[in-house]
Amino acid sequence: MRLWHSILLSFVFVPSWSGAPRADEPDPRIPFAIESVALFPDTPARRRLGALVLLRGYRLVSADPAFGGFSSLATDGHRFTLLSDGGQGIRFALGADGKLTGQSAFVLPDGPGSGWEKSDRDSESMAVDPASGRIWAGFETSNQIWRYAPGFAHAEAHAAPPAMANWPQNRGPESMMRLRDGRFVVIGESDSWPGKPGRAGIIFTGDPTQHPRRGFAFSYIAPENFKPTDVAELPDGRWIAVNRRVSLSAGFTACITIIDARGLRPGSVVRGREIARFASPAQHDNFEGIAVVRVGSATHVWIVADDNQTRPVQQSLLLEFRLDETPPRPSRNPNR
Repeated sequence: MRLWHSILLSFVFVPSWSGAPRADEPDPRIPFAIESVALFPDTPARRRLGALVLLRGYRLVSADPAFGGFSSLATDGHRFTLLSDGGQGIRFALGADGKLTGQSAFVLPDGPGSGWEKSDRDSESMAVDPASGRIWAGFETSNQIWRYAPGFAHAEAHAAPPAMANWPQNRGPESMMRLRDGRFVVIGESDSWPGKPGRAGIIFTGDPTQHPRRGFAFSYIAPENFKPTDVAELPDGRWIAVNRRVSLSAGFTACITIIDARGLRPGSVVRGREIARFASPAQHDNFEGIAVVRVGSATHVWIVADDNQTRPVQQSLLLEFRLDETPPRPSRNPNR
């Protein structure tokens, strides 16, 4: 009886936990699927948006409330890894026929903080070495970069680069890519370096978890009122970036820019040339991840949207485009 009295008194007099609840984790027992979507829902036959030509589009769906929030992706055009902004992700294979196979969900095995709160593992960007399979993830809030073994099997190394130390907590390493020559590019959502316009960028001359002090700073100027959310390398060495804007009137809009950063030097300021804008009546959402795949002589561009786990207000969209920078021929009918 004394034991039961003690347990009862503990419930009565010990205050309940009032801190942040533990971040939800995806339930691997709940499947996810895809649904086809058009680039222009009201005119499905229309497939071009600027220099991008839609090849196929999907909406990722699941009954799991923890599903979604995808901020970055890695793909070879068949196998996909999508990483959320809460240290979680999914893997799957996608056939040319739109068939989804090999679906699985995962949680990062380690990272900044305890992982109890979502902000501990605010994984906003990802880069992959295709030769070794190693994966790097960029974390906001902590402004750290972590390296993982292939398949996120375990954490191998991490660092908090000094140049990123003063980046605002919620505007840290939003964009990251590994260049083919082994360098890494990180671009923050924060304002640029003192006295410089645009957004702060860093080129690390090697693995930033091993050499976080080796590299140089530059600035990226996105289209007006837009912020960069991810970047990838094109086959010719240029960069392609996705940039996001949100407003009460238009909601989320995005634009794709191409950056000619060849010959970039310390302190350089680079601008993006806009090639497509995602706004009504086209699909437009919180696009945060971009990846490039070479298919024969063509360049395919994949983008993914972060639904902020607010379905059905937002969507987890996954769209594949062919990059076509050839100016379209003028129509013979001036009214078309």
